[in-house]
Amino acid sequence: MGTLQGRTGRARSLGVAGVIGVLGLGSLGLGSLGLGLAVLVARGSEPGGIEEAWMLLFGAPDLGPVDFPTLTRTRLPVDGLACPPGHCERARADLTVPVLPVPGDRLRAIVAEVAAETPRTDLVFRARWTEEDRYLTRSSILHRPATINVAIIGAGEGRSTLALYSRSQIALADFGSNRARLAAWLERIGERARREGAR
Repeated sequence: MGTLQGRTGRARSLGVAGVIGVLGLGSLGLGSLGLGLAVLVARGSEPGGIEEAWMLLFGAPDLGPVDFPTLTRTRLPVDGLACPPGHCERARADLTVPVLPVPGDRLRAIVAEVAAETPRTDLVFRARWTEEDRYLTRSSILHRPATINVAIIGAGEGRSTLALYSRSQIALADFGSNRARLAAWLERIGERARREGAR
């Protein structure tokens, strides 16, 4: 166990050292820092790009599953939560989600459509036996990752609702970006669901 931890620690140290080297921090030159960062950003998701640098420094970008009824939010202001009334019992939601006039499987498909239309957003997990999905999205310039958890909740025949949780991996504060993301998603999801329900 100690050997494995030692190897993991050395690998992380080497990764951090590599990122520091690319950024030019070793020489403490601001010009080198700017150039190194520009190279990382330009490479983006390519090998040696900013996404690889974030992974070396902070680990896998997908922050994993959540259980909405028992969810507790992060201590730092780096997340946003949208829930139907009474579903997220231990966490204060930023946004309340109404019941929508479409069945759960269709609502899940609408969420997938909205996610697919969102730049730099990919499906990273789709549950087989429950209606839960997880998406990874990245910011436009620095490619900072955020995980979006989605759970579809049945609400009677032909009706359903959902819970959404968006959280940033690399930030001390998100300045409301996760809440804004969920608000935008819910507006588009709600419009499509109500339009279909009115047919």
